[in-house]
Amino acid sequence: MSKLKKILKVFGCILFVCTVIGFIIDLIDHAKNKIHGHVQGFYERWIKRPFDFFCSLGALIVLSPVLAITAWLVKKKLGSPVLFTQDRPGLNEKIFKLYKFRSMTDERDKNGELLPDEDRLPSFGQKLRSTSIDELPELFNIIKGDMSVVGPRPLLVRYLDRYNEFQHRRHDVRPGLTGYAQAHGRNSVTWEEKFDMDVEYADNISFWGDVGIIVDTLKAVVKKDGISSETSATMEEFMGND
Repeated sequence: MSKLKKILKVFGCILFVCTVIGFIIDLIDHAKNKIHGHVQGFYERWIKRPFDFFCSLGALIVLSPVLAITAWLVKKKLGSPVLFTQDRPGLNEKIFKLYKFRSMTDERDKNGELLPDEDRLPSFGQKLRSTSIDELPELFNIIKGDMSVVGPRPLLVRYLDRYNEFQHRRHDVRPGLTGYAQAHGRNSVTWEEKFDMDVEYADNISFWGDVGIIVDTLKAVVKKDGISSETSATMEEFMGND
């Protein structure tokens, strides 16, 4: 127990130092005249990645009991594999393996085709998603450098050919465990609104902006806002621009 207290104390000190440094850096970055488009400030270039690493490592240590219990429950209720992996596009559209806790069954129709998401999403899976616990394995993606704590959510690879030039700019930054769109609507907003928020975030990354998104995400998780769209258990497929 004493070791855990020491770890938490060190983690708290690191967060405090990062907060002070981040505040100073944000003042410097906002004092600059930014052209339209993605321009890396000092925070994004030098601080964001170390901040992501230490935050995700600390979260893995603190949440390790939750991860272990969830893995056991997933195996018991949904079977193996416990983790769901899928190719997703990341920074500069480079493909990586995303890790999540499995939340759906593999039920198929008589032709061997997977049933719709809402038919394969049991109540246990719904609880994992409503609490965002299914996303926790992505902390390993953050440690690896595939993702960031905050950034546009990594979507399906097949969407890449459906983006317009503006929407492709969401990949100018690392995808995030959470993002501005997830903290302000999640699956209840339209694809176009999501992409607008993603690009807006990419063009205006700041330390306090990231902190605000994390706080707003926690509020959204507690309130269980935007888990589903109006017509789907998750989110309708993005079919491209008209």
